[in-house]
Amino acid sequence: MLQTIRERAQGWIAWAIVILISIPFALWGIQSYLGVGGEPIAATVNGVEIPARDLDRRVQETRFELRERLGAAYDPAAYDDQRLRAEVLETLIQEALLMDVVKRLGLRVSDQEVQMQILSDPAFIKDGRFDKETYERLLRFQGLTPAMYEAQLRQKMSATQLIRAVSSSELATRAELDAYKRLMGQKREISYLRLPLAEYRTEEPIDEARITAYYDSNRARFQSPEQVKLDYLVLDTDSLSSKVEVSEEDLHRLYESDQARFAQPERREVRHLLLKVDADADEAKAQAVLDEIQAIRARIQAGESFEELAKTLSQDPGSAAKGGSLGIIESGIMVPAFDQATFALKAGELSEPVRTPFGYHLIEVVKILPSEAKPFEEVREQLRTELAKQRAEGLFYDLAERLANICYESRDSLDPAAEELGLTIRHSDWIGREGGGSGEGVLSHPKVLAAAFSEDVLVGGHNSDMIEPERDRLQAVVLRVTGHREASVKPLDEVREEIVTAIRDEQARSAAKSAAEALAEKLRDGSDWSAAGEALKPESPGLVNRQSTEVPAGVLDAAFKLPVPTDGAVSVGTAILDDGDAVVVRLTKVEDGRVEAEAEGSADGFSAESFIISQIMGRQAYINMLDDMKSRAKIERKASSRAGEEAL
Repeated sequence: MLQTIRERAQGWIAWAIVILISIPFALWGIQSYLGVGGEPIAATVNGVEIPARDLDRRVQETRFELRERLGAAYDPAAYDDQRLRAEVLETLIQEALLMDVVKRLGLRVSDQEVQMQILSDPAFIKDGRFDKETYERLLRFQGLTPAMYEAQLRQKMSATQLIRAVSSSELATRAELDAYKRLMGQKREISYLRLPLAEYRTEEPIDEARITAYYDSNRARFQSPEQVKLDYLVLDTDSLSSKVEVSEEDLHRLYESDQARFAQPERREVRHLLLKVDADADEAKAQAVLDEIQAIRARIQAGESFEELAKTLSQDPGSAAKGGSLGIIESGIMVPAFDQATFALKAGELSEPVRTPFGYHLIEVVKILPSEAKPFEEVREQLRTELAKQRAEGLFYDLAERLANICYESRDSLDPAAEELGLTIRHSDWIGREGGGSGEGVLSHPKVLAAAFSEDVLVGGHNSDMIEPERDRLQAVVLRVTGHREASVKPLDEVREEIVTAIRDEQARSAAKSAAEALAEKLRDGSDWSAAGEALKPESPGLVNRQSTEVPAGVLDAAFKLPVPTDGAVSVGTAILDDGDAVVVRLTKVEDGRVEAEAEGSADGFSAESFIISQIMGRQAYINMLDDMKSRAKIERKASSRAGEEAL
């Protein structure tokens, strides 16, 4: 039967069938048959797609920035992944809206402006000037071509044009400035009572049904994040420097070729005597001073002590008490006329009167310290470090290229690269998308984390491409995933005590808040602080301003949100402080800040404060513009992003 099929598959009918099958494959690709679509999309804005990989990358970058900014205070658990993803997605949507408006308005950035921005970027500067090789290498490590990078930069600069145009369009009027001064300088007379959270905390048993309900409604809080274990190779100049061979001959050769760098210039121990001449002095006054200092010079030449005459006659307050001594100086330190005269004298020689902007000087060189070079032994280690670093940098580029090639050719193992290049395979503990665990140092960088959780590395099981985490540091990383844990919710038994504590905290906060509201109602009805009982005593700081440090920030915030009390009445409010304590705040008086009339023709104060207000108003105008753009745009957030949006 197979032979019959083979024989009949040789004719024109078989070819016709092959052609008919080939057409849809050519037009739509095999994906349409296998059910494989394009890359995941996080959202669309007016038809423009925001890829999920862009969202993932920006989330990683945001976490890295938070970690860098907060340092030891950074707590990954405090930044819920869904909420953070939703906030980052909103930022990407805003950027897409801005670019849409930029295109419709026809805003453009010239090639020259883009070029100047690139040429002035510190990341591309080497030895004080733009370095094309560094530029191309850094882009290559980021997977970008110069054309791609320049297009991205052009878009960013175009959007900046729009932002600046909107934010700088607002101008503060005199009335707005006066209102700003009254509000910012305002003082409020307050008193407040703190209701400690600890007083409302109980140890009553928590019903099991309530624990289960809390667990079910807060499952995201108890989720163990997705994690991976990594093997990775690190290539950097620090490790290469320790392996580079530097001979004594090399060090001597560098020392001899760069003698000027290690030479100590000629120095001179100098003293002077100064008679001042005003800058606007006429010729007669200057001549009188010259005659006076010539007479002093004659006395020194006749044998009188320069030092004693300087102490009594010199008008330089800094050196007169020291007999005119200026210590040891190098050429170029003093003003040109003084410097030139000083380094033309011999040891022990007295100068003619020298005129400088300060007046007339008599200069005497006490001692000449000749130029000398630092001995080789003194700078040996400095030379070794410099030469090792220089050679390590040259070696890095060669090894980095080989590392990338080997890891690509042997995509299922790091062993070949480690063996050929003499690198050590490092092993990580479990780390999540936001870092953590042993994910410190290079493994905490967004680029490295993004590579670890990329589809090719995580799902495909391949080595990552070579990654250069920092643009201004010669360091390359290649990694592969050796273990993977899916995100999961911790079992109830594991988090039971945490839930019990959380429920008791909620109960205590609710009880403290209710007690504060009840007391506030009594105060509004005319009662005084005695209604709180004798155990609690109010604080009465009196008049406070907006920047006061005498009271807790929560109290200050509540006080300045209360309405201005009418005659004979008070305003009362409540707040919850950062430590959970409830407070009742009582406002009795408000004093507006002073508005002083500006003097005629003097606008310095007005301009400075007006600029601040204009900036605030401009920022608000920009926010209003974004809100308007969002209301008019067609925005579709995909299902994977909506859960995070609901967390907001």
